[in-house]
Amino acid sequence: MPDTPSFVRLSPRDNVVTATRALPAGHPVEAVRTTGLVPSGHKIATAPIPSGTQVLKYAQMIGLAAADIAPGDHVHTHNLAFVPTDHAYAFGTDHRAPPAPAGRDTFMGYRRADGRVGTRNYVAIVTSVNCSATAARRIADAFGPEELAAYPNVDGVAAFVHGTGCGMAGDGDGFEALQRVMWGYARHPNHAAVLMVGLGCEINQIDWLLDAYGLKQGPAFQVMNIQNVAGLRRTVEMGIEKVRAMLPVANEARREPCPAADLTVALQCGGSDAWSGVTANPALGHACDLLVAQGGSGLLAETPEIYGAEHLLTARAATEAVGRRLIERVEWWKDYTARNRGSMDNNPSPGNKKGGLTTILEKSLGAAAKGGTTPLTGVYRYGEPVTAKGFGFMDSPGYDPASVTGQIASGCNLVCFTTGRGSAFGSKPAPTIKVASNAELFARMPEDMDIGTGDILTGGATVESKGREIYEAFLRVASGEATKSEAQGLGDHEFVPWQIGAVM
Repeated sequence: MPDTPSFVRLSPRDNVVTATRALPAGHPVEAVRTTGLVPSGHKIATAPIPSGTQVLKYAQMIGLAAADIAPGDHVHTHNLAFVPTDHAYAFGTDHRAPPAPAGRDTFMGYRRADGRVGTRNYVAIVTSVNCSATAARRIADAFGPEELAAYPNVDGVAAFVHGTGCGMAGDGDGFEALQRVMWGYARHPNHAAVLMVGLGCEINQIDWLLDAYGLKQGPAFQVMNIQNVAGLRRTVEMGIEKVRAMLPVANEARREPCPAADLTVALQCGGSDAWSGVTANPALGHACDLLVAQGGSGLLAETPEIYGAEHLLTARAATEAVGRRLIERVEWWKDYTARNRGSMDNNPSPGNKKGGLTTILEKSLGAAAKGGTTPLTGVYRYGEPVTAKGFGFMDSPGYDPASVTGQIASGCNLVCFTTGRGSAFGSKPAPTIKVASNAELFARMPEDMDIGTGDILTGGATVESKGREIYEAFLRVASGEATKSEAQGLGDHEFVPWQIGAVM
């Protein structure tokens, strides 16, 4: 990137800047010179930082100096230490209205009988327990391109199988989260028809789900248990018969103009680097603002990856109750990690660190940028339905497949996934748009990346122009345009419900 400045300063308050390319010793950086080699994406001190004092990036603390840091020094894991945060939370002190829209945008979606809108039109096979996973896979695998060609309005037959559902407590966090995920997928607007398959004796009983959520069987919703049907082979045969009867029903769906307000987008990141919080995430945040301005919704997640930045979100809370619900989830995670002998700083990953991220505080400040600037209107448990329009937050792990599974269960009909190191993630039934934070990644993985934001660094684009590009991609993909991950057939193995609690 010959036109790119050799470093970026994010705030006048910061005492570090970020190298945009590998810088040799002696390279000028503001009023100092580097004291050694600094890799691309890594931090450089621009002032003396005594041991035990704060290192500032994004005008926020990202840790304490573990040793005296001289101007020009490389700042990373060898001299920057994580420290637990102790914020004094404010509520509703940072309310910003979304940008005024020029008009009302639309996309071509599937309007369901209950009024919700899908962006895809799948027949789904949802399992209650791992014991029925093979049956579900075999049923779905029976429907190849030749047969599905007769149903042009059907995107496919997808099996959603998982590794739990039994050997777990019959109540509590884990059981409730799995039930919410199953219910969310059973009624997802991107599903035209659903077949649920169980074993029969598992803890996670299908009948309990039907009773709890009022689900009724009909032509587009069927259930079956292997034990009741008399074995695996017969279950597969009967399941194929049931899906074959559902396909004509699903094929009756037609796309029609729908307002952008009917979109709920999962805001996700993985394989992050130092540029994720500078280019891709702020651009996605602006796209979220544009969507909220249209009456739509963006849903942030990954609670361990907003730790240290949650005070910025509580300041945006629409009400104090919303803000306190977010703090409650952060406190739950502190207890959860402590009782499992973990740490909230088990992140960043090795790949994140190689890309220049040092502490979870630094990563979280960049990750939170995906949520844009509008008020926080709701905080939800894992897989809990989104009930308020606007920008919301769903509690989840930072593990991408588990987090996205919960966001889709909560009602997201699109996913937007930023990455700096590279990701081959894709999802069903909600398609994933992948956004690269840097030009090198965008050039290296062209079959995986839908949009590149590296030109923000060169000045060839702005956060706002890239945010507009991402937002317009929302509308096109929601209308049926295939994403790079869809073109590669991803999404059949990325359904991973969060398994909370003991396996017994």
